[in-house]
Amino acid sequence: MTGRLLIVANRLPLAVGMEGGEVRVETTAGGLATGLRGPHEAGSGLWFGWPGALKGLRKAPRQRALELLRERRFVPIELSREEVAHYYNEFSNGVLWPVCHYLLDRMPLQTPDWQFYRRVNERFAEAVAEQYQPGDMVWVHDFHLMLVPALLRARLPEARIGFFLHIPFPSSEVFRVLPWRAELLRGLLGADLIGFHTLSYQRHFAASLLRVLGLEVEVDRLLVDGREVRLAALPMGIDSKHFAELGDDPGVIAEAATVRQQAGGARIVLSIDRLDYTKGIPRRLLAFERLLETWPAASRPVQLVQVAVTSRGEVAEYQAYKRHVDELVGRIHGRFGRPDYTPIRYMNRNFGARAVAAFYRAADVMLVTPLRDGLNLVAKEFLAARTDGDGVLMLSEFAGVAAELPEALHYNPYDVDGAAQTLAAALAMPETERRRRIAPMREHLLRADVHSWVRTFLGELAATEPALRAAEGEPAPALAAALARGPLLLFLDYDGTLVEFAPRPERAVPDAALLGLLRAVAAGHEVHVVSGRSAEFLDQWLGGLPLWLHAEHGLRSRGPGSPWSELPSGEPVWRSRALALLERIAAHIPGSFVESKAQSVAWHYRAVEPAFAATVAKEVRLHLLELLSNQSAAVVEGNRVLEIRPLGVHKGQIVQRVLADRPQAAAVVVGDDRTDEDMFTAVSPEAVTIKVGTGPTAARFRVAGPGAVRDLLRQLGGGTSASAES
Repeated sequence: MTGRLLIVANRLPLAVGMEGGEVRVETTAGGLATGLRGPHEAGSGLWFGWPGALKGLRKAPRQRALELLRERRFVPIELSREEVAHYYNEFSNGVLWPVCHYLLDRMPLQTPDWQFYRRVNERFAEAVAEQYQPGDMVWVHDFHLMLVPALLRARLPEARIGFFLHIPFPSSEVFRVLPWRAELLRGLLGADLIGFHTLSYQRHFAASLLRVLGLEVEVDRLLVDGREVRLAALPMGIDSKHFAELGDDPGVIAEAATVRQQAGGARIVLSIDRLDYTKGIPRRLLAFERLLETWPAASRPVQLVQVAVTSRGEVAEYQAYKRHVDELVGRIHGRFGRPDYTPIRYMNRNFGARAVAAFYRAADVMLVTPLRDGLNLVAKEFLAARTDGDGVLMLSEFAGVAAELPEALHYNPYDVDGAAQTLAAALAMPETERRRRIAPMREHLLRADVHSWVRTFLGELAATEPALRAAEGEPAPALAAALARGPLLLFLDYDGTLVEFAPRPERAVPDAALLGLLRAVAAGHEVHVVSGRSAEFLDQWLGGLPLWLHAEHGLRSRGPGSPWSELPSGEPVWRSRALALLERIAAHIPGSFVESKAQSVAWHYRAVEPAFAATVAKEVRLHLLELLSNQSAAVVEGNRVLEIRPLGVHKGQIVQRVLADRPQAAAVVVGDDRTDEDMFTAVSPEAVTIKVGTGPTAARFRVAGPGAVRDLLRQLGGGTSASAES
């Protein structure tokens, strides 16, 4: 990494306060702060975030606090009380947090002011852009700042920008309830690398891109506005070495013995959480109550040590949640408590790292029960601290970390009876089994720690390309050279070339700016639009322009102002059978549909769930090949479409037919998918052939997307503006 690292997070990893009349700035603990502290302190980079309510300080202390922050290369983004209320509490924590954790019933009936969220994200982006230097890498963190990558991209087109989401990305069905779903997705797509804790979150994000924006991810990457955006599943680690050292510390071991002594000889079940409704604390308490109802009287008693740190205590919903937890603890105490036995040791406060490590060392079972969790670092801390190689981790299957730790006892936190039974099995597990399970988990954590996570993410971000490289450099010089020899002969595809793809083809219509560009280019050159679209569509949207139009890959053609002509006459004999088959398939595959044309049939699956679509499209193609084995028909794969058309008809025929009458014409061919490869191979090697997007190609040059194609059209149209007459 040659440039600096600019870290952007909602909160700075520090606390600002007064002590003895002096301003103090102290570093706070936390997984992110621990992992990024090393790269921040080792380099000359900056850390951007909210420092807390500095405005509560008087003028002189506040100025001193800002000086201390600057000395440590922290850039404070100060927020007003109104911004904290709307951007942080009401939108980030009141809307995004519950939706991403699948708790839709907690989404407010009246949505908060979206503009506050956008305004604060803009302030972060502006602050970063002011400090940015060429070569810097920007790493944006978490759901509070989902718009920042795109806002930065608009200001810093060449910057390398990474984003990491530390909470779950929900399934597309859940994410789509958000009214601002498209804006949030576009915000994230400003990044070059988007990181998630698990592959399932990455798949959910890809499915949302397809269903909301119509963008398809190819395994782990997609093309957006001339850039390749990469996706990565990189579960965050902890400072495993630090927790292992704490676990071996004689003082911590002695404190753990005190914790066991306070339990009065009872087996200890430990839970440590923020007091948040995603953590499943009430269901955990009910499961523990069910365990006590069935626990053998002759066995050693069991105590639940519950550390619940108050979270967002100023929010009424969290206050109500705390009261509910308090009441459950009181009821269980009333049922099972005795003068010599406390069933639940409930502590509603924060503890330092040494005290937490002592709890970890004292526990017989670590109980981690989130209803949904992005990862869960507590489970990892427990394992790292257990240098004695003993203890049982009981883990909710809905915690992101469950995918990393298969040796833990997984269970469904919504199943109270099942949770009680699993907890009983954990308490009864023999020592040999406990050690057999914990050893590989500890080995994994010591290897995949937070420092490894940081190195991996930054290494992948450094390897990204800010812009898509062309096959032979930029096409503009070759286009200018061809233009110098006289008028050109242009062959242009439509979908994916002149316009972006849409979930349904009828929505991908040309805007006024595109129509103006085509009119300007056609004034000086001969322009052929060669498309798989129907003649009716091309007539409706492009028929008023002085263009040659070729529909259904060349089955129907017309010159400016001329009637349509068809290659073969009459309906192909296979068409009705193919149409019937595809309509049956579309009826059983949600998101797919059939487009019926005069002499061809197309099955579109742009909106089908990507993982499913990849499999089902192959099966449909095999069905069609079998059905049409003795027919003069071809099955052609396009961009998330299968088309059946008369055998021997393809876009290359149009190019060959036109060039036969003008063998000396300078040809320019622009297209984006497999059907356009026939045009690329139909012209001479000296022609200017341009592939739009990624993928293998016979074209000489490559551009990123329809936006880049419009730039080329402006070059051919003499710099016509986007507001050209349509």
